[in-house]
Amino acid sequence: MEYNFDNERPIYIQLVEMLKTEIISGRIKSGEKLPSVRDFAMKVKVNPNTMQKALSELEKENLIYTERTNGKYVTDDSKLIADIKNEIASEQVRSFIKAMNNIGIYGREIEQYMKIEGNE
Repeated sequence: MEYNFDNERPIYIQLVEMLKTEIISGRIKSGEKLPSVRDFAMKVKVNPNTMQKALSELEKENLIYTERTNGKYVTDDSKLIADIKNEIASEQVRSFIKAMNNIGIYGREIEQYMKIEGNE
């Protein structure tokens, strides 16, 4: 995955969001060992302290865990991953509906746009 950061928000928060997306989408597999903090930081082109902060946030959410002397791993808790995926999907849908409402598109008309886009 290409990691592109904007200057509007802290990089570690953007990293958390990007890594969370990688995990819930299955691009980073459940149970997979993550690169070392230093290697991961080099790959993503961020400071190791920034990477450590992002990984600590993911650990607080139980999406990753540390095995002493073995490294960091993605959780095997498929229910947790599914719950987070559902939460993020719901947020995205609410945001989309709000944006559509802001331009004067509601209910069934939103569904029509979804059908048009879904057929392409």
